Amino acid sequence: MLLSLAEWLQTLSPEFGFFRVFQYLTFRAVMAAMTAMLIGLAFGPWVIRRLQFLKIGQPVREYAMQSHLAKSGTPTMGGVLILIGIGVSTLLWFDWSNRFVWIVMVVTLGFGAIGWVDDWRKVVHKNPEGMSSKEKYFWQSMIGLIAALYLAFSVSETSNLRVLELFVNWVRSGFSNELPPKADLIVPFFKTVSYPLGVFGFIMLTYFVIVGASNAVNLTDGLDGLAIMPVVMVGSALGVFAYVTGNAVFSRYLLIPYIPGAGELLVFCAAMAGAGLAFLWFNTHPAQVFMGDVGALALGGALGTIAVITRQEIVLGIMGGIFVAEALSVMVQVAWFKFTKKRYGTGRRILKMAPLHHHFEKSGWGETQVVVRFWIITMLLCLIGLASLKLR
Repeated sequence: MLLSLAEWLQTLSPEFGFFRVFQYLTFRAVMAAMTAMLIGLAFGPWVIRRLQFLKIGQPVREYAMQSHLAKSGTPTMGGVLILIGIGVSTLLWFDWSNRFVWIVMVVTLGFGAIGWVDDWRKVVHKNPEGMSSKEKYFWQSMIGLIAALYLAFSVSETSNLRVLELFVNWVRSGFSNELPPKADLIVPFFKTVSYPLGVFGFIMLTYFVIVGASNAVNLTDGLDGLAIMPVVMVGSALGVFAYVTGNAVFSRYLLIPYIPGAGELLVFCAAMAGAGLAFLWFNTHPAQVFMGDVGALALGGALGTIAVITRQEIVLGIMGGIFVAEALSVMVQVAWFKFTKKRYGTGRRILKMAPLHHHFEKSGWGETQVVVRFWIITMLLCLIGLASLKLR
């Protein structure tokens, strides 16, 4: 919005020439981060008081860690503060004509709405489980598939009109399974290694990345500050990928696909980082507020969508290794428990407790130790992911 306003003012008089600075993407990204952070810090205390007034406290499951029982009643649904910061800041500083930012916003708010309903049922209906897994998965799948279908044709085209033409041609061709090379799955650290996915392959991969990332971040959000800082770091790193992917010169030099318009995602990533850091101010141990599913599902969905647009799905898996490990720990624990119960009559566990961060707590690590060490691991993984830009 401010970009359009600055361009309009420049047309009125040469005296407003200094507004040309708004045309620089890096300037708008820095301002988006600052705006989101200031919104979070300014409104954070009010949001916490409001949640306390509405008695929206975090219920703790009976089988949870005993050390976490003291957290029962801590305000949850604080992810609303993050979404407000991201939404307001992004709308102020990004180019409203950019279709990629809009689709990321739609996915983020859509998953946030699912998380809102889930959290609301937990705190209002006093049901610690919230939405049923089937209902939650259904709505996640609907949003994920719609986004995947749109992105399958948009990453290769420069406008929504061309996206529509490509879609129509696909239907007329009898659902041909071909897409331009920009939609291939890129293998990092290699110059020219990529795998054609086809339309259906692209849709399935995108669906898996978006829904998987959303749930992985949600599973990670179990300790004070554990999820939000990795989100900030991974989101910031994806912002770098978005910037170079949307720049014809940098993308050619770094041997990555040039996707016009992808650079504008840097503004969204910066806003996410700023809002996340502001939330961490209140979420650090001992937490004054939890983000809840409304924040975790939304942020994970945003990371997955940005990774798909920038064609860095594998790199997301590397940089978000903590999220992947947390999700896999739950899957392996549940699968092994069910298998052994069917085989031996009694369920057995591989980990002391899932997700993974609880296993380390059970092993004697303090909560702060787990959180900070996971942060350090994420920082290292983000550096490895960024190194893939040059090591090709």
